[in-house]
Amino acid sequence: MLYNFIDLFAGIGGIRKAFEPYGTCVFSCEWDKKAQETYFANYGEYPVGDIRTVNEKYDIPHHDILLAGFPCQPFSLAGVSKKNSLGRNHGFLDETQGTLFWDIARIIKEKEPQAFLLENVKNLRSHDKGQTFKVIKNVLENELGYTVYDEVINAKGLVPQNRERIYIVGFKKKLKFDWPTIPKEGPPLRSILEEQVDDKYTLSDKLWSYLQSYKEKHAKKGNGFGYGLADLNSYSRTLSARYYKDGSEILIPQEGKNPRRLTPKECARLQGFPVDHPDESQRYKIVVSDTAAYKQFGNSVAVPVVELIAERMIQAIERNELLETDNIDPTNLTEESTQEYVTS
Repeated sequence: MLYNFIDLFAGIGGIRKAFEPYGTCVFSCEWDKKAQETYFANYGEYPVGDIRTVNEKYDIPHHDILLAGFPCQPFSLAGVSKKNSLGRNHGFLDETQGTLFWDIARIIKEKEPQAFLLENVKNLRSHDKGQTFKVIKNVLENELGYTVYDEVINAKGLVPQNRERIYIVGFKKKLKFDWPTIPKEGPPLRSILEEQVDDKYTLSDKLWSYLQSYKEKHAKKGNGFGYGLADLNSYSRTLSARYYKDGSEILIPQEGKNPRRLTPKECARLQGFPVDHPDESQRYKIVVSDTAAYKQFGNSVAVPVVELIAERMIQAIERNELLETDNIDPTNLTEESTQEYVTS
């Protein structure tokens, strides 16, 4: 069976790439202009720009699965006491207005997809002392009525990068779902390196001297700030959107000269994008400047992780095996405890 899906906060389409074997993307949304260029080059469509201007009833077609790698934002619970004093109803869905998660929630509420996959930074769980994640889970479970699973997964068993992200899977039915098993050991960093690299990626004497001085200064203070010289037989640090500035988190050692940055193509490989696919029509294209490419791959997902999650989600939908009531996680908050939390 094939499924229709939508791609929100789409970036350069890493999550979409993982779901394409299972159906058709019928709507995409991404505000960054350079990311839109990359998206168009690879998928033949320009995503809609600002999700806040999208009408959930009329602009978004019916879909089976909603995908979103959304930004992490705090929620303000200000005004709840005032609403209580006025005897007005309120809920977490209402309290998320003004945040980008609200846009996901209003679309789910209107369209009621069979399933969703949300992706975020690992620290979403602890953000704002855990309040942000509590709000998100309670909206998804108690107000929107989904069975929700969440897991922090490290991509380093699939790509040579230490990259922990939280994934949130939800089903409209009470479906059983098992997270994929990720290997503990993955490919070494050297496996994604290009054989011939332009000298422009080698750090200048000035920048290399600065990075060494910066690290030495902080080492004297007893902290570990500074550049990371990569072990080619292991995995790298996490690639970030700031990589374009100096490449300091992942520097490739070079014999007889200063270390170098990864190339954009190596960053794509580090995230599991098929830039080397033998079929040119399936090959992922990099069409923007190095600076833009570094930002885009630093902000993206590790595609092989999402591929495994996508496979498990489709299996769960098609297996249609329901949870027994007694097996539902007893730590999930009830509607009553939700209200207690809001008013406390």
